[in-house]
Amino acid sequence: MHEITLLINIVIALVVAFIGGVVARRLGLPTIVGYLVAGIALGPFTPGFIGDTGIITQLAELGVIFLMFGVGLHFSLNDLWKVRTVAIPGALGQMFLTTMLAYGLSQWWGWSPASGIVLGLAVSIASTVVLLRGLIDNGLLNTPHGQAAVGWLVLEDIATVLILVLMPTLANTNGGFDWSGLIFTLLKAVAFVALIWFVGRRLIPWVLLRIAYTRSRELFILAILAITLGISLGASEWFGISFALGAFVVGVVVGESPLSHQVGADVFPFREAFTVLFFVSIGMVVNPIYLYNNIGQVLILTALIVVGKSVITLMLGLIFPWQGRTALVVASGLSQIGEFSFILGQAGIALGLLDRDQYSLILAGALLSITINPVMFRLINPTEKFLKKFPAFWKLLDRHGPAPIAPVEESIEGHVIVFEYGRVGTYIVNLLEQISIPYLVIDSDVERIEELSRRGIPSLYGDASNTEVLHHAGLKRARALVIAGHDEASSELIITAAREIAPTLPIIARATTEEGINRLAELGAQDVIHPELEGGLELVRHTLMKLGYPLQEIIRYTDAIRHDHYDAQVNSQEEHRFLHELIHASQHLDVSWVRIASGNALVGQTLAEANIRARTGASVVAIIRNNKQPMANPKSQTVFEADDRVGLIGDMEQIQAAEKLLTELEHESSQTGVEWET
Repeated sequence: MHEITLLINIVIALVVAFIGGVVARRLGLPTIVGYLVAGIALGPFTPGFIGDTGIITQLAELGVIFLMFGVGLHFSLNDLWKVRTVAIPGALGQMFLTTMLAYGLSQWWGWSPASGIVLGLAVSIASTVVLLRGLIDNGLLNTPHGQAAVGWLVLEDIATVLILVLMPTLANTNGGFDWSGLIFTLLKAVAFVALIWFVGRRLIPWVLLRIAYTRSRELFILAILAITLGISLGASEWFGISFALGAFVVGVVVGESPLSHQVGADVFPFREAFTVLFFVSIGMVVNPIYLYNNIGQVLILTALIVVGKSVITLMLGLIFPWQGRTALVVASGLSQIGEFSFILGQAGIALGLLDRDQYSLILAGALLSITINPVMFRLINPTEKFLKKFPAFWKLLDRHGPAPIAPVEESIEGHVIVFEYGRVGTYIVNLLEQISIPYLVIDSDVERIEELSRRGIPSLYGDASNTEVLHHAGLKRARALVIAGHDEASSELIITAAREIAPTLPIIARATTEEGINRLAELGAQDVIHPELEGGLELVRHTLMKLGYPLQEIIRYTDAIRHDHYDAQVNSQEEHRFLHELIHASQHLDVSWVRIASGNALVGQTLAEANIRARTGASVVAIIRNNKQPMANPKSQTVFEADDRVGLIGDMEQIQAAEKLLTELEHESSQTGVEWET
């Protein structure tokens, strides 16, 4: 067993983290809470299995690298520039004020100045993962307020990277502040960034593109891992800077290449797995006994994070020209700390600026603030309504911004919800727009959401299988839910969640496998459409029409097949009945289509004038004009036009009489122009 210690630790850490994450989601909490509790359970301060802290911590370093690489990959100066009036002064002001408050608190507790600064910096920055989850769950990510919060956090992330570069200088101040060390550290960081920006910006995308041409997925993934980990390690060894900065810069460079989306998709599983191990490693160093004995400090620090940061944000909203709701959304979203606080804390321990008990205090504040954060989001609307009761204060908070945009769940009803704006979803949305039916698009592709937002189309960014997202889509007030996505697993979750919220809502779902047709129907979808099998039904319909079977009976028969989930065997009572009626109708009726060419005697006459039914017994049941949809049961005053296709039904004798009559008309005309189709 000694030889597989690494494997044992990885397996147990992932299994316990999985259990913790599931329990956290069941309780309506972010999964990070479950991962941290899992780490506490595996730590040396709790009974039971004790994980190898050294092994898990080394694996957690990979989590830090992939986490920072992901931040750099999705970093956009353009997006940050759009919300600069909120993000730049807000993030810098809030970080400074929060750091000063926490520093003062640490001095009251008797900490060293360096420890106090690390504490202040750690509690001044929020968790990207928690913020995005909160914005998505509450339908706020693709709103101006959510984008402002994301831009604010991006600036905090950049500041964190710079802080990690400067922290070694902070640790070497025994004989006064080391200005030469600071300058040297900054120069090395600038040299590394310049090298990667001017050389790597051309070389890295070129290498990835050459590997992509090999059409080998494993080589492409291996190239990404080798580049990311290799440059991060090289940054640490040759330039003396952190893994985090190296990974962030590489992510920024790769993010500008045309392969960035594929890179992000391939790195995502590694990032998620090692990030989980990172959170578990954080929990393993938490000493519950120390926290219990210092519960007063834990609660005070948590209050500073949750309440103090929120109040600071609202105070800044009184100074800068923001919308009132933007200030509330940002205040709620950033009233927590997470992964970057952990990274700063770990760096503080490594540099001797913090001890493990102080670090445990930061982790406890993170755990409690993350747990409370969903509640903070739910308080946005009640707080806004409460503040509006004080017009003078609200006018001061909202004085420069335009009228706030109502949340999606309050601004739409009687709508159709369309999940996934892909090729199929696009057709549905275009149709709904043409017939003036309100609709809402839900998609997990941020680029699609940005496109829809630019076009002014109501949309929500997020996973529709998340119950919170469906609540914000106004499911109870919707007319129908259309699931156009091709992922049946997601469709199953969406249908299950939708049925819990709105049991009677009509659901139309798309299936991609024959097994999925029955599964989706069993979960509650009234209509399940399989595109390939639907194409087969269309072939059946056209074939039967060419063979002269009545259109209405064909439609009834094909609908029965759909109702039986495309079962090719005629085994249901409904299918037997409709098939019998189809055959019976074909024995007594025949359908003939007549195309009337220009100059025929019928052109310009009305149905009443032609008097075909009285003269032959055959009835005109439809007219197709200009290859458009047939006019069923045309009125007696309908005038025949050139190139009309006239549909006639009747028994064999009646059809023959009609043919004879039309032939006689043809002979009576100076120009013949009747073409027959049966």
